[in-house]
Amino acid sequence: MEGALAIRSLLAVPGSSLRMAEKALASGADGVFLDLEDAVAPEEKSGARARVVEAMKELDWGGRRRLFRMNAPDTPYFHRDLMEVVGGAGGAVDAVLVPKVRCAEDLYAVDLLLRAIEAEAGLEPGSVGLEAQIESVEGLSNAVEIARATSRLSALHFGPGDYAASAGMPQRSIGVADEWDEVYGADRFHYAMHHVVVAARVAGVRALDGPVADYRDEEGLRRSSLKARSLGFDGKWCIHPAQIGVVNEIFSPTEEEVAWAKMVVAAYQAAEAAGSGALAVDGQMVDAASIRMARNTLERARLAGLD
Repeated sequence: MEGALAIRSLLAVPGSSLRMAEKALASGADGVFLDLEDAVAPEEKSGARARVVEAMKELDWGGRRRLFRMNAPDTPYFHRDLMEVVGGAGGAVDAVLVPKVRCAEDLYAVDLLLRAIEAEAGLEPGSVGLEAQIESVEGLSNAVEIARATSRLSALHFGPGDYAASAGMPQRSIGVADEWDEVYGADRFHYAMHHVVVAARVAGVRALDGPVADYRDEEGLRRSSLKARSLGFDGKWCIHPAQIGVVNEIFSPTEEEVAWAKMVVAAYQAAEAAGSGALAVDGQMVDAASIRMARNTLERARLAGLD
């Protein structure tokens, strides 16, 4: 994991605004990305690239990974995004977020172009990382192959809005359960979200959930974040600084979780030293899976700066 902290909160910022980038980097978000895709109109994309380069080179990222989102590989903008931003930033770009990834071949194409840009700019081969968004039924069906497509990849992101559109699912507000979930009787995004987590874990990369569009709906954000964490996501997007606190809180282990994990690990170590094969903590049998979960909790706490 890059940086001192795990990425619990990832704040999206329009790449066209240097002022908004400065404000985002002064926030409590664990990660920030500058967006050249949905947040920038077609006629503004060229100018926005120059501002992203300036932000990468001149602003204080506070130890965060310097990340921007390019336009999708099937658009006429993506090659310019990579050439002008990665090539122009002179090694200041740490990673590129690739939206609407449909198949492993999309990442092969991006990887190939990055190799040429790195060589031309005198950068270390493979120095620019990638993160990929799963936002369509095609992308979801190929998620494992996408996650394994390149050693540059460090994270998969789930995009609920575009995924719903791709699947033909009616949705009132991105990221929040609505009347259609009530009709269905369960969470309609469960399969897609868990499949993204499975693909990420198969490849050993992080998994981040998409945003809640209504930044004023704190309760909806809380429910959405709890659902994502319960499925195994490492963090979640924020589209407004007001969402950062809730997301950071929910994707951090609680004091009770950390205390329990420490107790389980200590008991396991004591039993192992005594040569005992059976282990119980507070009347509950503990096995190898329990130890792995406890250690995962302690590692999450360490990365979140809580231990």
